[in-house]
Amino acid sequence: MIAATAVPGCAGAPETSIRPPVRGGGSASTLVARSGIAQVGYAVADASGAMREGQDADVPLPPASVAKAITTLYALDRLGPGYRFATRVMATGPVSGGIVQGDLLLVGGGDPTLDTDGLAALVSQLAATGVRGVRGRFVAHGGALPFVPQISDDQPLHVGYNPAVSGLNLNYNRVHFGWSGNGAIRMDARGRDVPPVTMSRVQVVARERPVYDYRGGNGVDNWTVAAGALRGGGTRWLPVRHPDEYAAEVFRVLAAARGIALPEPVISRGQAQGTVLVTRVSEPLPTVLSDMLRFSNNLTAEAVGLAASGQGSVSSSRRAMSEWARRYAPMDLRDHSGLNGDSRISAAAMVRVLAAARASGLRELMKDEGLYDASGREHLSDRIRIKAKTGTLNFVSGLAGYANAGEEYIFAVFCADLTRRRAAVGEERPAGGAGWTRGARVLQSRLVESWA
Repeated sequence: MIAATAVPGCAGAPETSIRPPVRGGGSASTLVARSGIAQVGYAVADASGAMREGQDADVPLPPASVAKAITTLYALDRLGPGYRFATRVMATGPVSGGIVQGDLLLVGGGDPTLDTDGLAALVSQLAATGVRGVRGRFVAHGGALPFVPQISDDQPLHVGYNPAVSGLNLNYNRVHFGWSGNGAIRMDARGRDVPPVTMSRVQVVARERPVYDYRGGNGVDNWTVAAGALRGGGTRWLPVRHPDEYAAEVFRVLAAARGIALPEPVISRGQAQGTVLVTRVSEPLPTVLSDMLRFSNNLTAEAVGLAASGQGSVSSSRRAMSEWARRYAPMDLRDHSGLNGDSRISAAAMVRVLAAARASGLRELMKDEGLYDASGREHLSDRIRIKAKTGTLNFVSGLAGYANAGEEYIFAVFCADLTRRRAAVGEERPAGGAGWTRGARVLQSRLVESWA
């Protein structure tokens, strides 16, 4: 649990955030002025949490994936470091002669890290018990977590980082779409096994725009793709909007390959009851969270946040996490991943949370971050060790964490151009976006260097 007393005078959330002193004419202020970025808020504190410097430090800005650091703290506090997600196969009747005398249940426990290899291992465990079929139904249960059709409504339809969320997740709820120069296409759930997938379908159509379009319903994801976009061969991961059906289909294909015959799956979000036959557990929560911070996976953030809150909807879950975090600093988080651009937190508030979290182990879970040179190339510094979380949306960039150059300091830098962001809603690669992000990262690096 994070100790609120780790930050002097912050045992409870204040009514308004505290503005740290601003050094007029300092090198950091000059760097910000020269950057040309519309909105920049930064704050830096010493290891005790005492503010050293800041500019627009109490202005709330979108944190993007920096919000995952708060989700990490919330999950550790509410679930505990020993927590593991579990996926189970259950039976509603006895097994006789290798046949389940009842229903066979695939029961998700919200594991965001379950992949095709893990599901295959679960099937192999089941085969080792002697099960070869079922007299009743094959039922997939995804009700351990609330169902979310997509994490954020303002993202492009086809991006793999904005999938559905459920209690039964597979391959980060993405399906592998491949095409060849001769027009052949394939949808699969590739791992060491490469099971074909039929619940997610692609039709190539003669059009220029949009490149991808989507229609869903009845447990099926129907995609169309512009023919001109498939020149030559290629692959990409498309998001899955019906994760329960996806995991159930792949399980059934893997089971058939190991001699277990199952009927077409039935989807249920009710409470599963029966005898547990086999179980597959995730890595311990700190490992799951460390990978989430390293790869900035949105599905993992949403799943662990929903599991930690125990709430029945995403809206109530994000409110519960925001209320928990307000014990340390004011903020308004609209999801657990930062993908929603309407979330807001100030640099000073982020520093306050990080200072309170020094004893939580968060710093050790964070990735070693590098610094960017003027051309936008990243390199690890020999002089400054940085353990931090980055965040990027269209015309939003954040960096917050811990830096040590002989002595430790805690910092947060949030950059945004909200006008350009509003104009780019729904675009995957808006004009000028890559250059803007590169400039924001260079500014963040120069600020970190100036504080050292």
